Amino acid sequence: MSTEGLPEWLDPVVRAAETVEPHQLSRFLPPENGGRQSAVLVLFGQGARGPELLLMERAGTLRSHAGQPSFPGGALDPEDGDPEGSGPVRAALREAQEETGLDPAGVQVFGVLPRLYIPVSGFVVTPVLGWWREPSPVGAVDEAETARVFTVPVADLTDPAHRVTARHPLGHTGPAFLVESALVWGFTAGVIDRLLHFAGWEIPWDRTKQVPLDRSA
Repeated sequence: MSTEGLPEWLDPVVRAAETVEPHQLSRFLPPENGGRQSAVLVLFGQGARGPELLLMERAGTLRSHAGQPSFPGGALDPEDGDPEGSGPVRAALREAQEETGLDPAGVQVFGVLPRLYIPVSGFVVTPVLGWWREPSPVGAVDEAETARVFTVPVADLTDPAHRVTARHPLGHTGPAFLVESALVWGFTAGVIDRLLHFAGWEIPWDRTKQVPLDRSA
């Protein structure tokens, strides 16, 4: 893990990763015991419109979170190593390669955020921050699992016109983004929202503008 040679625009993200506390990212924190250790890759790149993030969209035929955009990632495997050490970094890069086809050799990991918890699935998730130093071709490796792989300009994520509040049928609400013909919500949107906030990139937006989620969400 290294911060050397990063573009200057990533400096606020580096500082945020070094100082942010778990409770500042989410109200759902890991239990003292239990939970399935996992990791996601929050990959920043430089696109035609400036800084961007890599996302993927889950296949619509999956039993859980069908059609939902997310970061590449998944559960730690035994070969990934110690969950308390470098295991989450290895898992995030391995899963990203398996899901999107990216070459991990072109990714510079520069930070790790505090572990967060997804109560509905029991996953304890470590967000791994990466700089796409040498971009490689990406796409859906297994169409039964992934519908598409795409990048989103940070400018679109900060644009108030693309920001909404997602409301679940059970009543919970959370930040969401209408970008690239997709509604990014849930855990992924929560991490993006907090990164934009603590990096100082957030632009005031209308939190009363709501988008309802269907019951399968």
